[in-house]
Amino acid sequence: MKVVYVKEFGGPENLEIRDVADPPEPTGTEVLVRVRAAGLNRADLLQRRGHYPPPTGYSPNIPGLEFAGEVVGVADGSGDFTSGQRVFGITAGESQAEFLKIDHRHLALIPDDLSFAEAAAIPEAFITAYDAVFTQGKLKNDETLLIHAVGSGVGLAALQLAKANGNSVIGTSRTKDKLERCKDFGLNEGIVVGSPVKFADQIADTIDVVLDLVGGAYFEENLEALASKGRLMLVGLTSGRKAEIDLGIVLSKRLTLIGTVLRVRSTEEKAAATREFAENVVPLLASGKVHPNVDRVFDFHDVRAAHEYLESNESFGKVVLRFD
Repeated sequence: MKVVYVKEFGGPENLEIRDVADPPEPTGTEVLVRVRAAGLNRADLLQRRGHYPPPTGYSPNIPGLEFAGEVVGVADGSGDFTSGQRVFGITAGESQAEFLKIDHRHLALIPDDLSFAEAAAIPEAFITAYDAVFTQGKLKNDETLLIHAVGSGVGLAALQLAKANGNSVIGTSRTKDKLERCKDFGLNEGIVVGSPVKFADQIADTIDVVLDLVGGAYFEENLEALASKGRLMLVGLTSGRKAEIDLGIVLSKRLTLIGTVLRVRSTEEKAAATREFAENVVPLLASGKVHPNVDRVFDFHDVRAAHEYLESNESFGKVVLRFD
């Protein structure tokens, strides 16, 4: 089978399409999927540079965290899945390949009206968003959500899910254009963040849950923005890994700080997150109440151009690689 392959850690020029052996037949709880499309994420950019290795058992040279395709092989313990079904899901790696072997508990059925490219733009963003905002952040429908990098894949997913739940949503971005485009998704208020990072003076003590996809540089402002008993969900670190913390604010406001990542979770934890997604998000996708936002689709042979485009920060939503 053909795969996207990192021949040497570094820039996009180190990506190539390589032939490798097909996966062995599925056993136990496994399903074999013919991948038709795979989402491209910033984690893939980091893995290409050698900064975000996958868990043990996955090749550091074959990236990919989400996919959509068709079931082409099942094992005795693969649940109710059958050959020919259209499925999408998450994996710790290796989804940017023509075939992928995966635990059936990490799969969900694709709604009929979605293409493979649209479906591939969904799992990582929507599972991460739902898990962070609702499962762990416990956002109630009368509360206010603040999303940093609201124009990103996870940001747009969280925005749509929160609006479907009846929440007021404030978003930040470094560009006014992205905030304007987010209004089409229901964004109540947008804040352009410059340098130095300042946003809390506009919303101090009013935010119940922060979905922080940016990290270090936003941390102090997050504490100021949060209301009493607010929850800070730390998901991304694009602005740095370190920050100073005023413990007095944390104590006086009785704040909850939660760090979360999807990739390194156990099989059982990922199965639980996928089950929540199948039960609570897939029906919203099927009804059209929420939908994927695909920015651009690249043929997988053009993976270098896809990486360059995602690194340019010009994308609004998801970048997808097409394998069919």
